[in-house]
Amino acid sequence: MMLGFLASAQAQQLDSSAGPLTITPMVTGLDTPWALGFLPGGGLLITERDGRLLHIRDGRATAVSGLLEIATPGQGGLLDVLVPRNFTARREIFFTYVTPQRGGSGTALGRGRLSPDGTRLTDVHRLFQITEGSSGGRHFGSRLVEAPDGTLFMTVGDRGDRPSAQDLSRHNGAVLHLTRDGRAPSDNPFKTAPGARPEIWSYGHRNPQGAALDARGQLWITEHGARGGDELNHIRKGANYGWPVIAYGRHYSGARIGEGTAKPGMEQPALYWDPSIAPSGLVIYSGKLWPEWRGDIFAGSLKFDMISRIDGDTRTEAERLSAPQTGRVRDIREAPDGSLWFLSENDGTAYRITPAR
Repeated sequence: MMLGFLASAQAQQLDSSAGPLTITPMVTGLDTPWALGFLPGGGLLITERDGRLLHIRDGRATAVSGLLEIATPGQGGLLDVLVPRNFTARREIFFTYVTPQRGGSGTALGRGRLSPDGTRLTDVHRLFQITEGSSGGRHFGSRLVEAPDGTLFMTVGDRGDRPSAQDLSRHNGAVLHLTRDGRAPSDNPFKTAPGARPEIWSYGHRNPQGAALDARGQLWITEHGARGGDELNHIRKGANYGWPVIAYGRHYSGARIGEGTAKPGMEQPALYWDPSIAPSGLVIYSGKLWPEWRGDIFAGSLKFDMISRIDGDTRTEAERLSAPQTGRVRDIREAPDGSLWFLSENDGTAYRITPAR
């Protein structure tokens, strides 16, 4: 199968606060791409929601065999992929996906070893799945982040069941903290709480589809609100982020959500968007190619076809990067060389952003 790295002659220029940028198409022909991850020594992995994992190397795309059974209801399917820091030693990758469950389906975490030629996964296991599958096809969450100590953070949406995000006996609407074997680490806040799921790190989330660590190793997420009220949140151990009791937005019907915008014991967002931008994909930039953007947060938008740049100091939206290529940005990552890569669902393309030469 050939998808092809494309020539830079097809690149487009874009103005920005850091000067002109070049947007170059790198991989085309993708079918609903969801996530990408860079492999040491070159190459990358891209997931497609319908269940295909692609290994891209030297201008060739290979479909990787060996995945587990994947359900594809609505927004579900093969979702995030994580290449951990010790990949070279173990060749393990982690991925989130929707697994069939009694009562429907739910978000799950898998692990496998990528063969040296990148064509197949071996020693593949489902490490974790959320409780209580449901028939709804939305709000799977599903972003993965490797913590500084090598454990994993994994986001799960409320699955369209709003009250479940406040129910600690369920994984819905939560950020989970897991060992690399899919278990609850000993320092999790609800490990010994009666009736609570020990994997929960924070709760009260609607549908977190962006997650990243800052330079200090702190976790940040973006999550979808309803009609207004998308949020950027700084995640703290054991904290309740309020959904659906408090929110900056309204139900799609126009009805008021919960009890208002604040309540004691519930966290406030670092930033919220109204109207909603439908954020998906998140990266906190190192400053390698653009020093002036060091520590800034970049979030893809599925609604307004742009990338939102959030100032890292003030936590306010500083800029919107918009071009014909930024249609439904599902993921955005920083490559090892400091360039920014993003996935456009509209184009079925992985693009690379660099300073214009």
